[in-house]
Amino acid sequence: MPASPDFEPLRAKLDEAGIAWRQVRYWLEDEVISTVGPGGELGPLQVVPGQAGTDGRAARDAFELMWHAHANPRLTEWTPIEAGALVPGEWVRYLPFPTFNPAQAKAAPVIADSKGNVIVTAPTGAGKTVIGMLAVIKALVDQGSKAAWLVPQRSLTDELERELASWKELGLKVERLSGEQVTDLKKIREAHLWVATTEKFESVCRTASMREALAEVACLVVDEIHLLGDPVRGPLLEALLARVRGGDSGVRIVGLSATVANAADIATWLGARLVATSWRPSRLTWQLPVIRGAGNRAMEQTARTEKAVAITELISRDNGSVLVFCGSKRNVRATALAIAAARGADTSGVHADDLDRLERACTSARVGIHYKEWEYKSAAERGFRARELDVLVATTTVAAGVNLPARAVVVRDTQLGTATIGVATVQQMFGRAGRVGAGESEGWAYLIVAEEDRSAWQQRLVEGYTVRSQIAGTLPDHLLAEAAQGRIHSVADAEQWWLRTLADHQGTRDVAPVHAALDLLCERGFLTEVPQDDDTVTLAVTELGTLTTRLMVGVQTGTDIAGWLAEQNVPDNPDDAERFLARAVGSLVPQFAEAPVADELRPHVARLRDAGGHPDRVDGQQGPSSGCDPGDLAQVAFLLVANSPEMFTRVRRSVGGIPASILYPILTEAPRYFAWLAEQGRLGTVHPWIAVTAADLGRRIRWRASAPPRGAGRLLWICEQMATREHADRLVPQLYDAARRSGVSNPDWPIGGTPRLCRLDRTGYVGLLRDRCTGADVRPDGDAHVVVEMPTGSGVAIWAGDEYRLSEDEGCLAFPAANAGDSQGVAVFSPRGDYHCHGWAAAYNGILP
Repeated sequence: MPASPDFEPLRAKLDEAGIAWRQVRYWLEDEVISTVGPGGELGPLQVVPGQAGTDGRAARDAFELMWHAHANPRLTEWTPIEAGALVPGEWVRYLPFPTFNPAQAKAAPVIADSKGNVIVTAPTGAGKTVIGMLAVIKALVDQGSKAAWLVPQRSLTDELERELASWKELGLKVERLSGEQVTDLKKIREAHLWVATTEKFESVCRTASMREALAEVACLVVDEIHLLGDPVRGPLLEALLARVRGGDSGVRIVGLSATVANAADIATWLGARLVATSWRPSRLTWQLPVIRGAGNRAMEQTARTEKAVAITELISRDNGSVLVFCGSKRNVRATALAIAAARGADTSGVHADDLDRLERACTSARVGIHYKEWEYKSAAERGFRARELDVLVATTTVAAGVNLPARAVVVRDTQLGTATIGVATVQQMFGRAGRVGAGESEGWAYLIVAEEDRSAWQQRLVEGYTVRSQIAGTLPDHLLAEAAQGRIHSVADAEQWWLRTLADHQGTRDVAPVHAALDLLCERGFLTEVPQDDDTVTLAVTELGTLTTRLMVGVQTGTDIAGWLAEQNVPDNPDDAERFLARAVGSLVPQFAEAPVADELRPHVARLRDAGGHPDRVDGQQGPSSGCDPGDLAQVAFLLVANSPEMFTRVRRSVGGIPASILYPILTEAPRYFAWLAEQGRLGTVHPWIAVTAADLGRRIRWRASAPPRGAGRLLWICEQMATREHADRLVPQLYDAARRSGVSNPDWPIGGTPRLCRLDRTGYVGLLRDRCTGADVRPDGDAHVVVEMPTGSGVAIWAGDEYRLSEDEGCLAFPAANAGDSQGVAVFSPRGDYHCHGWAAAYNGILP
């Protein structure tokens, strides 16, 4: 019952009758559970019949958990333990504190005294980061090796790097890797510790020049190892761990998690020792307040907001801080505005999409907003930590480790877009409550649920999150990656690799999926079978396979994109070519196709798509749009860059009427898909128009801040080459701007002095100019022939209509005769990535005046 004076008479009656009771602060649930059956008989705990949305077993189990958790009204005190008593004394200076808490003290001897794999499970807030530090210190200080620390999100690489800042002062080199950074291979090779997302670490693993540095890694710390069961992130992590756990790897795996019910199963798979503790510095109480109105979306959203506001007010009236999690950025803004209004802020005329006024209104009521693209999120973090703000409304990006503790957590939504939120994510959110950093001894967590869903959620939370392998759905990707890295050379090798996966460990012993995946890779040209003299067959990775795994393009995704483009009629102008490419990449890359579009934006996105990315043409359109389809948002993003590049020259809140916060993540990820198509020009595996158009558009997307027009791709290419990979982010815009100021529109300038900003030495610069396609003389010679002179090693693709072929012969080349009257063209592709065209694709040879 609630710890409220209103219940004092009831408590007295219970005492008089000798009936045990518990009182819980901020108790909101209303559920009757009794040992008295319908006929008056005594029995086990059961839910009183007639209550909607309840299940006897789920309610009973949740009740018993809460009953035992609150057996002692006072929390047990704990005494800090000197770190030097459990680990070598020289380690202590690398730790944030010279003492351990009980969870850390339990794990520390296991980390210090052995070299084997370890899985540590402890509640959120128990200090698992320090346990990870111990594993890294052992590798770096004791063994003189390197280490890597994997986290699930880019924001966590930032936070972990801050926590390890003192290590740099002690002489350890810590390098942060994330998808937003260009990889400086020299720095990475010299680093002692890499802090990376799983995706970025895997991309480094696939870099041939990094193999030597990777061989020095002796410890791999995996934060949130329960993400093995995540359908999106899990397969890549499972493939990585299947590789690392091999008997010859010599890499120690230390997995950390707060939310894995089958930790012993994961530990057995990894051959790891399990260290499990339920200790946390504060008691956590979770509840499932109910809302009604499910089935009517507007009513349900209103009910969720009202319930979130009411709980927030309950806690904050008692001087407590509150984190409110929402399933979308739109809900974040709307909920924050409602909380601010309930606190007396002047919100008249303030709309949830009026960002400046929204920020001022919420801040005035001590309410902060936080999501990835929110302009003021850093200020909100600082204000919440300093308690200048006592409410923070956020998306789930804050849940998985960003240190923003609070007294209470309110999870407003059970949906993330169209998907139901996972129990692991809910548990991560709950773990933010009652953190020591908030000065709290107890935490309170609330998941707002529809009445009919309450029982299911009770049972999920009681049972916890069980990790199940998800690798089967992307098996070809991982087999190709292993083959490209030289670990799979035959079907037998692939079967042995499968035996090391979590899928096999959890009972999927059939190797038929492996054979099917290898067949698919061979059929589609990613692998090839090579007969040997002893009548055996080995598997070799083709150039297409190497390209695909290097750029981390999914096998099925790449096949879908190339297949759809091959089915289209060959365009006869750049506008149509770019429109086709934008549609293919936008709708067939899952993360782009599934990008959510707010209801109020959908009509505008559709009209902007129909206007080909020209915002000035939208207002002139007559009648309603044809509707917004999956992938249209990404398609519009690409077409805005293609046809309205001037809109990207400075940071804006919106581009063409669409919030920049939802466009930029798409534009950041897109260039590798265009590069995948572009680099196939010299392979002859896609039609030449696809490769040339993708090369130009992809570079314009990457360097959009310079507003490059059509035809700028070749100039940007040579700027990339001169800047080198390590310095590209800084120097490419400068080199491009300098070239344009000098009237240069393509790489076809005469050999002279090395440009001032070029990072290549003289020999490298001259070699680069020699590798250009400037020397490719492409000119027609009759109706069905062209004369081509090209740099050594280049490939020439010639086409007429949808027929094309690749030739490395110099001299007079014939178009395919069958369609000699159709759209014709020639493209020369150099090994280094340059190209030169004849026909309509010549628009991509350089920037037109």
